[in-house]
Amino acid sequence: MENKLNRREVLKNLALGTGALSLGVAGSAFAKTQSDKEFKSLNRLKGNVNHSACRWCYNDIPLDEFARESAELGLKAIDLLKPSEWATVEKYGLTCSMATDNFASIEEGFNDPGNHGKLQSLYKPLIDKASDHGIKNVICFSGNRDGLDDKTGIENCAVGLTPLLKYAEEREVKLVMELLNSKVNHPDYQCDHTSWGAALCEKMGLSNFKLLYDIYHMQIMEGDVIRTIRKNHQYINHYHTAGNPGRHEIDDSQELFYPAIVRAILETGFDGYLAQEFVPTYDDKMKALKEAVLICDV
Repeated sequence: MENKLNRREVLKNLALGTGALSLGVAGSAFAKTQSDKEFKSLNRLKGNVNHSACRWCYNDIPLDEFARESAELGLKAIDLLKPSEWATVEKYGLTCSMATDNFASIEEGFNDPGNHGKLQSLYKPLIDKASDHGIKNVICFSGNRDGLDDKTGIENCAVGLTPLLKYAEEREVKLVMELLNSKVNHPDYQCDHTSWGAALCEKMGLSNFKLLYDIYHMQIMEGDVIRTIRKNHQYINHYHTAGNPGRHEIDDSQELFYPAIVRAILETGFDGYLAQEFVPTYDDKMKALKEAVLICDV
């Protein structure tokens, strides 16, 4: 979740092409050479990945337009939508892959007991709404450390989350805590290492609490992405992408090799959503999204 972008780009149907569908290497150069006639949409995706995209990266495109274009690309969902936005994407056969609302704060989360009552009262209606729409995932955050040691932060989160998770279980909804970097984007955020999130999962032992593994954020904090995913996959039910450094396209201009990462994710038996969360630098942002989907469609 990030601040809104300001510039609106004109949508175009540009080239990506069938030759890219058997992608074995990262990079976007291949996509730029394909004909528009061959590739208007990605209806011929392999079907191994449940593709999604984070709404905030495309805030300057009207949601109705973005949902329609995303459905044409072959995406199954849009990530990080608020309840007022769900009906718009549902018109195009999409769902919300991760629900949120304005109160969900990265800085003021469940590691502070002073937030527990407020967050529990706000999350319950969101859980109810998500359940009514068949949405399975609702995002949550640890909050900033503010001097808390790791053990105390985990204990506080467990106390605040456990009663809420028992409520969510009745509605068949999961609460999903995002792993974010505290080095570049979110200074002092506590759930900034996979080991911390896994320890919280183990402490609570509740099947409807999981982690959102943001590949970009965890590359910054700890690297060793594939090994970490294989070791901790049982705690993860959602993934975000972005290129590092810069949080832009996931092509060969950055250090992460997404085809190998996505293959490793699938090898764990993962059947959740992989949501693109990079900030496009192209004038045509939908073209950047098409290329990213192809790169990850292994």
